[in-house]
Amino acid sequence: MTVHFIGAGPGAADLITLRGRDLIAACPVCLYAGSLVPDALLGHCPPGARIVNTAPLSLDAIIAEMAQAHAAGQDVARLHSGDLSIWSAMGEQLRRLRGLGIPVSVTPGVPSFAAAAAAMQAELTLPGLAQSVVLTRSGGRASAMPPGETLANFAATGATLAIHLSIHALDRVVADLLPFYGPDCPAAVVWRASWPDQRVIRAPLAEMAARAQYIDRTALILVGPALAAEGFEDSRLYAQDYDRRYRPTGPRPRFPE
Repeated sequence: MTVHFIGAGPGAADLITLRGRDLIAACPVCLYAGSLVPDALLGHCPPGARIVNTAPLSLDAIIAEMAQAHAAGQDVARLHSGDLSIWSAMGEQLRRLRGLGIPVSVTPGVPSFAAAAAAMQAELTLPGLAQSVVLTRSGGRASAMPPGETLANFAATGATLAIHLSIHALDRVVADLLPFYGPDCPAAVVWRASWPDQRVIRAPLAEMAARAQYIDRTALILVGPALAAEGFEDSRLYAQDYDRRYRPTGPRPRFPE
């Protein structure tokens, strides 16, 4: 018996890995975060599966469900939205399960920042503009931010920022970032990325709070010069004179055939 943690993706029912889909289909028990995981994914559950929405449950109750399945020799599909590596609360569940000697596996999912970038048809790392993406959030009731992880510290790098779980504090986010990126820096709010009703709001950073003031949850804030998708150099990767293993160039290529 194994508890299979599965990244259920950002919202669209078909943005799940084949491995994740097949694991859901093979598990007689499915625990899912009903506040964000689409019901359509539950259609992959086998007939007669025990399906439990964990949104109203405490950690103790969730672990009790898993322990009950373990005692019955039943595999569990544990679905979390997005990818499990960030803000999934998987870590505390893994700690409890390991303490109980219950086997686990982890299957990654499509993260929300990737779905947001796809909705914008944007590359978040462009030559000369940004080569790093910072995934962060503002502090909240569930989790405080460590002292060094401030928006100001991240903004000082000039990287593309993907700010999660912070739309409720958009005014404060904009105020923190303006001294570093300036009022004209490209910014976007992507609401319900990949869902049928997704919405993308683009605006200069200084105008974003006013433009997106009616959005209060399930949205991602993106900020950085790379979002403009203009004024950047082509990557050297495909340059005609760039010597590489699969396209040797010049009289003395680094990787001769």
